[in-house]
Amino acid sequence: MSFLPPSDLPELEHFEHPLSSRYASKAMVRLLSPLYRMRTWRRLWIALAESEAELGLPVSAAQLAAMRATQDTVDLEAIARFEADLRHDVMAAIHAWGEQAPVARPIIHLGATSCFVTDNGDLLICQEALQLLRRRLQDVIAALSGFAAEWAEQPTLGFTHFQPAQPTTVGKRACLWLQDLLLDLEDLDHVVRTTPVRGVKGVTGTQASFLELFDGDGAKVDELERRFCAKVGRPAIPVSGQTATRKLEDRIGQVLCGIAASASKFACDLRLLQHLKEVEEPFEKKQIGSSAMPYKRNPMRSERINSLARFVLGLMPSSYQTTATQWMERTLDDSAHRRLTISQGLLAVDAILVLFKNVASGLVVNPKMIEVRLLQELPFMAAEVLLMEGVKRGGDRQDLHESFRVASLEAGRRIKQEGRSNELLSLLAADPAWRMNEAELKAMLDSRRFTGRAGEQVRAFLEKEVAIALTDHRAAEAAEVRV
Repeated sequence: MSFLPPSDLPELEHFEHPLSSRYASKAMVRLLSPLYRMRTWRRLWIALAESEAELGLPVSAAQLAAMRATQDTVDLEAIARFEADLRHDVMAAIHAWGEQAPVARPIIHLGATSCFVTDNGDLLICQEALQLLRRRLQDVIAALSGFAAEWAEQPTLGFTHFQPAQPTTVGKRACLWLQDLLLDLEDLDHVVRTTPVRGVKGVTGTQASFLELFDGDGAKVDELERRFCAKVGRPAIPVSGQTATRKLEDRIGQVLCGIAASASKFACDLRLLQHLKEVEEPFEKKQIGSSAMPYKRNPMRSERINSLARFVLGLMPSSYQTTATQWMERTLDDSAHRRLTISQGLLAVDAILVLFKNVASGLVVNPKMIEVRLLQELPFMAAEVLLMEGVKRGGDRQDLHESFRVASLEAGRRIKQEGRSNELLSLLAADPAWRMNEAELKAMLDSRRFTGRAGEQVRAFLEKEVAIALTDHRAAEAAEVRV
């Protein structure tokens, strides 16, 4: 069944991408917009022309002035008209700019190939996008740091295999999330610090066209690239074909996947904790959890983090395929794929971190629920403490061990089959071998006694590693969260 009207409507001719319209921040959308990309290209062409003029090539001051005067007045409709005829996006951009700055038209793109703007431009935009993600990542680290500090000493039941294990603290668990994010920040910083641009390399990376322009003077070609790189603020990769190696983008993708995986782990943990009613994500005053069940309080923000992270993690295999199937100096079967993966990966991780900060800043802890669950399991976990006290009071360690084993199995049976509370302590108190009543046994179950050095570990971690990670923290541009 089709719901299309008999005649086409203009409103039906547009697709609205959810990443840009619903999830990602305006700041990231602006960086990845067609207009910003064109403006970046123009700055690259200006940097090239300026460097060529400085080294004596016939680029006049009037031509440079015309380029600078029109560098931001990009006419996207004009570019689209040229591309419809030329079937070449870079040439369309050159012709459209040439119309705006006719005096500069003869020298725009002098000696360059298309990848001069596409590869250099994409890598520079990625650098800016990664810097935005860095600030967002630090925002999350700061939010979780405050949460960990507040709940550093709150005992809670630890889980392995999602089965009750030794107690930990709420703050210590938050430090597990923080540790992952610090590793992501370290990886991100490494990529930002070490990723070059393509530089000034010519058609197949040999710089032949620039060597012609400088009458065979290789030293001037080297100086041209050096000056260009100084203007754009990034070093050039030593060698390239027509394109810079696509492994540069794989490295960026690895960082994006690392952040997505860390966020997804946090979101999974929180969904489990919200099911247990121990820790919950924020819930707006008028928020509706379900259209059919008014009582529902679903962890939808955490679920969205998981969903977006799954999307990001799915991008990397195809990104590696692009790198693996590049032919010789280049092939164009990477073009459409790169337009999709690079932009969508950055937009999705931006959306993840915006959500992550929102959730981490508003986590709701329910200490009473935490205590109830912990006390339900704590008698089982106190075996060694109780055994040692029983021996001190004159009991036989082996007899006490067997008594504890039998009583714990019976207590477990009553919990699972009869729905009763944990009656282990009353069962032990009824056995004269223990020489303790139930009140004395219960007095030994201070939950803080079983959390080891958790609180101390939290404080040390926050004061050292986390503090270092936040040394240069500058909050990212605020972003709306659509709940």
